[in-house]
Amino acid sequence: MFVDQVKINVQAGNGGNGIVAFRREKYVPNGGPAGGDGGHGGNVIFKVDSGMNTLMDFRYHRKFKADNGRDGGNKSMTGRSAEDLVVPVPEGTTVTNTETGEVIGDLLKPDQELVVAKGGRGGRGNIHFASATNPAPEIAENGEPGQAASLSLELRVLADVGLVGFPSAGKSTLLSVITSAKPKIAGYHFTTLVPNLGMVRLDDGRDFVVADLPGLVEGASKGVGLGFQFLRHVERTRVILHLVDMSGIEDRDPYEDYQAINKELVEYDPTILQRPQIVVATKMDLPNAEENLKAFKKQLTGKQSAKDDGRVPEILAISSVTHSGLTKLVNQTAELLEQTRSQAEKQPQTTSATKEYDFDESTTPAFQISFDKTIDSWVISGKKIEKLFRMTDTAHDQSMLRFARQMRGMGIDDALRKAGAKDGDTVTILDFSFTYVA
Repeated sequence: MFVDQVKINVQAGNGGNGIVAFRREKYVPNGGPAGGDGGHGGNVIFKVDSGMNTLMDFRYHRKFKADNGRDGGNKSMTGRSAEDLVVPVPEGTTVTNTETGEVIGDLLKPDQELVVAKGGRGGRGNIHFASATNPAPEIAENGEPGQAASLSLELRVLADVGLVGFPSAGKSTLLSVITSAKPKIAGYHFTTLVPNLGMVRLDDGRDFVVADLPGLVEGASKGVGLGFQFLRHVERTRVILHLVDMSGIEDRDPYEDYQAINKELVEYDPTILQRPQIVVATKMDLPNAEENLKAFKKQLTGKQSAKDDGRVPEILAISSVTHSGLTKLVNQTAELLEQTRSQAEKQPQTTSATKEYDFDESTTPAFQISFDKTIDSWVISGKKIEKLFRMTDTAHDQSMLRFARQMRGMGIDDALRKAGAKDGDTVTILDFSFTYVA
């Protein structure tokens, strides 16, 4: 089954907890703090696997969670860091944050990697909190929570050449003749339900990948027929072969078909028609095809000459049954691809190094205060304050006092007072409640 769109959830591993410990060795007086740090949590990494050509593996596996780091140990021992979770994806996968709509990255090259969720750092043990005023601190941090995200994966087939045209225009037949691909071929519309790929190899050593895209119909860019869900695959092609049926068997007008398909492409993406396009007149072995081709050329020439540039796209007549014109089509397509590649190389390259996706917390408030009547408590929420609380070891009083100082430094005490909190009121953070002291 070909799957090109999925939604998944990823969860990086939490950092291991730092611990409170002291040296207990014999003959070592005043040993001091010896609590080790926790290990780092595992990242979630997408890595391109050239052997994959569909997102089918994600259809029934929607949740990916990396392991947590191990807790620190006595004698200042750091906990083991967790292994990263590497998730293979096919070439041409676009990763988008479902909640924000932000495109995190495009995975286009073999073995390319993208960190989509970073594991939390390990919490610090009490060896980091010793000072002249507190030489034996009972303070340690819990591990930082790993990042979580809801992601949308979209596969856009990577092909040099895209075959577009109305259903039954001969795309699958052409692909089966010029490549070793074996797409389903039948005499009815929408035979092709998924994109098919094939490799064309020329005698001189040149080769290119061709994608047979499911037939478009009028209104495809608005969701009509099958074309809309596969139009995205045209975006990555360098050259478009626009197949037009010249047989006239179904009383269709070739020029109207040609105009209709171009209209759908432009409405989906106005830049698509700016890339090289060859018009391929198909089924030339059938009666009336020659006459229809002459009328098509006349209409196309008259229409294009009325435009400012006056450019008329190249038209190549072929028959996939008799193999007439196929050699010329393949050679001209290869030459056009070479020209396109050379022009792309002359353009200034914009280097987009693989990045580690991170959440931008600068735009979100550090904390928010509200009153929940159902539990009769003031509720403090916000990513920053919740993260600080999760990293606080609530089992030790000194750690809780440190958290209280952090809240005061963030201005939460003043904000509660301004909101109307009184001495003795209950304040809740996540699942922890305490009494407010004015």
